[in-house]
Parts: sequence; structure tokens; C-alpha cells
Amino acid sequence: MADHFYAVIMAGGGGTRLWPLSRNKNPKQMLQIFGGRSLFQIAVDRLLDRFTPASIYVVTVASQVDELAKQQPAIPRKNFLVEPLPRGTASVVAMASAALLKKDPQAVLAVLTADHLISDIPSFLDGLEASCAIANQGYIVTLGIKPSSPATGYGYIQGGDLLGEFNRMPVYRVERFIEKPDLEKARHLCEDPNVSWNSGMFIFRADLMRKEIEAYMPALHEHILRLLPLLGQNHSGSLFADEWGRISAQTIDYGIMEKSTRTAVIPVDIGWQDVGSWDSFFEVYPQDENGNIILNARHIGIDSMDTLVVSDKTDQLVVTLGIKNLIIINTRDAVLICPRGESQRIKDLVNYLKENHYTLFL
Repeated sequence: MADHFYAVIMAGGGGTRLWPLSRNKNPKQMLQIFGGRSLFQIAVDRLLDRFTPASIYVVTVASQVDELAKQQPAIPRKNFLVEPLPRGTASVVAMASAALLKKDPQAVLAVLTADHLISDIPSFLDGLEASCAIANQGYIVTLGIKPSSPATGYGYIQGGDLLGEFNRMPVYRVERFIEKPDLEKARHLCEDPNVSWNSGMFIFRADLMRKEIEAYMPALHEHILRLLPLLGQNHSGSLFADEWGRISAQTIDYGIMEKSTRTAVIPVDIGWQDVGSWDSFFEVYPQDENGNIILNARHIGIDSMDTLVVSDKTDQLVVTLGIKNLIIINTRDAVLICPRGESQRIKDLVNYLKENHYTLFL
């Protein structure tokens, strides 16, 4: 990749929608159930053809640093930027921008996620290279995903005027960002060739992002200015934690992207898949002749169809008899059984466990 280009992976989430396998101490991005690799490891692996480990940064929470560093030991420990507590993606972008601007006044950041799978890695990397070129012209760029269905779980992006073409990829000014739609609106959006899913990946010059945050999120800008002397050092001290705790939680989409006049989108077809729920595993994993997916489970299936079975107890037999369209997740202390199509409600279940003090299971 070009000089001054850095990848920043957001890897601090809890991934509650993959409960009960995903827990506070073993969140979604750390689960090594994707061919023996975790989503975090895969997110780093796909960058290594064009980024050195020294140019890859990770934003996470303190409780996850040791395990993430263990999973990708080539990334320097000083490249882990620690949030004392989650405050939304706007604070992540602000902190990473300020930290890398201290290191390199010409820094361009690709802020990426640790919970997606991408099958066409060369096209993904070409998209990042094109985005870097556009970012150096003064734009905040996002990669847009060509919709494969009228999904209601994603935001959408309406492309506007053509800005140019890089790596044979057209680049458009963003006309508008569209919040997660209902099904009827999603179907209408998918008919528009200039509409993409919002991938949550953003590429920009750090100095431009600083100016946009100052203009559109002045309170966050002031917090980061006060934290600036400590950025890239020890974030566990009380001074850093107290100041960070005063930041209001907000997403980069709402805080900056929907307000800025310097946004651009590159529509890409990169085999992108959001592993956001157990239902999404039916789009990620191959199914057997009966439509079943069996992961890490000692399983006997009799007249069982279109079912996902996941287990972290390989010595325990899981038997399914006469079932169809179920999700079964078997762990050391909890079992989840739900119909396919209902796994998005697991987030509500986790909130129920919190409110009713089932903390041992979180």
C-alpha cells in the first residue's frame, strides 16, 4: 500500500448476538470457529499482503488486549489502542485519528471491522487502495456493498455524482445515508443501482477527520484534545479513564458521515458477509445434504433438516430427531434453542439476563 497508510481494526465489541458461545470474556471476534481461526485473526490475515504488522492498529477494551495480542503476535503491543469503556465508533475514530496524527502528519486511516468475512480479498485490497487515493483528495470514503437481498439489518448509501475511477472502480459522492429500512423500503432501495449497503468501513486522512470532528462533534474534539498527551501510552490510568468516561456515546455514521459534505462511496463486490447472528451462518458455511450445519459437535441427526448445531463440548453427544429449521447452540453451562429467523432476538435475551442478574451466563 501507499506510504502513510494505516489499517485500524475495531475489535472491542461483545458480539452478544452469538450468545451463548460469545461471552464477555470470549467475545465474537475471538471465537475460533471459522476454520480454526477467529474473525479477528481473519481480519488481520487479509491485510498482510499489502500492510505490514507495524502499520496495523487495533482498538479494543483492556480486558481483550492480551487474547487479541496472543492471536496476532506480529502486531506490536504498542499498536493496541485501549478504550477504558465503549463509547461508540465516533470515539474510536477520533482516538485512532489523533494517535496516528501524532505519529504521522500525513496519516491515512482505513478503519475496519473485526466481525465480517470477505471472500474476494484482492478486490477488497484494491478497494482500499482506491479509497486511499480518494482520501488524499480530501474525502472520507466508505466501501459500499452491492445488496444481495432487501436486508433490513443494514444501513444503505445513496450514491450521487461520479467523482472519478481508481483501480477500475467508480467513486461517487454520497448523496445520502439511509437508516435501517423496513422491508418494503429495503425492496425499493435494492432496485436502485446507485444504492449500496453501508459496510461500516471508512477511509480518510487523519487531519481531515480531526477537522470534521471539530466542526460536527465539538465536545468529542475537546475530550480528545485533553487526552492527546496520553494517547498511544498507558490508557489505564485514572486521568485517561475519567476523561474518556465523560464522552457521550455516538456512532461515526450519525456523528460525522451523515453531516459531512466530504463523503464518497466506492461500490464493491468483495464477497462481504456480516457474521452478525446465528442465522448468518447459513450464508457463511456449506450445508450437508440435509441442509444442516454442524460445527464442533459430536452429532447424530435423524430426520433433521436445515438446522445449525454448534457445540464447545466435543465429548457430549447432541442428537436431533425429527426437527427442521432450528438453531441449537450447546455450551458448558447454557443451551440455546430457537427457530431459524429468530436469532436476532438474542440481543433482547442478553438484556433480559442482565436485568435479572444472570451475570454468570454473560
